[in-house]
Amino acid sequence: MSESELEWSRRGFVAAAGSAAAFAAVGRRLDPGLAATAGTPGPGPVVLFQGDSITDCGRDRDVTAANSAAALGNGYPLLIAAAQLAAHPGRGYRFFDRGVSGNTVPDLDARWQADTLDLAPDVLSVLIGVNDYWHTLGGDYHGTVDDYAHGYAALLARTRRALPKVRFVVLEPFVLRTGVVKDSWFPEFDRRREAARQVAREAEAAFLPLQKMFDELTHDAPPVYWSLDGVHPTAAGHAAIADLWTRKVKL
Repeated sequence: MSESELEWSRRGFVAAAGSAAAFAAVGRRLDPGLAATAGTPGPGPVVLFQGDSITDCGRDRDVTAANSAAALGNGYPLLIAAAQLAAHPGRGYRFFDRGVSGNTVPDLDARWQADTLDLAPDVLSVLIGVNDYWHTLGGDYHGTVDDYAHGYAALLARTRRALPKVRFVVLEPFVLRTGVVKDSWFPEFDRRREAARQVAREAEAAFLPLQKMFDELTHDAPPVYWSLDGVHPTAAGHAAIADLWTRKVKL
């Protein structure tokens, strides 16, 4: 087994172990349908995941309580939350997922008050951008890279004014060259990636270079292993995002 294979084997074991323990913890202590009980930690930091379908990942939008597996979807937000809740049961973390499939930056703007500011996150993690390019291909959306950059920056600035102590995490929009992703996507899609990096820099946000990560992972397994359609991660892809997030963002 190569060094890279050993590393990813180790990471997979840690992620799986953390997730399994977390699901048990959720079942034992964090059922949002139950009233608070003696010994349950008090309210702690609020961590909010925002974005499009990659963040949404099938979440139940009828469930709004913190730390609910159903409300966190089936992707990286659930993996991150589950591992943190299992590892730190006394910290009172409250995790929310408000990703909505198909969203662009203007869509985020339209629901920002209710789905972000009203939750008053201590940590706001955002992954947005693939639809800001992808939807232009169908002719129904005409947003430019400048629209994306200015709108994204305005959202973070608005959030900073309302929540001065909030910590931002900007996840780089990414694609893999498989499925719907064709050579014609480039270099235009890459301009959204660079815009996200610049937005993160100006907002003093932690920036997670997901494109670089997935480009490196394709040396270990083909793109389709990480994303069947080139846009939406597989289980392995989501685990890779969660691993990078957990290593780079210290709660």
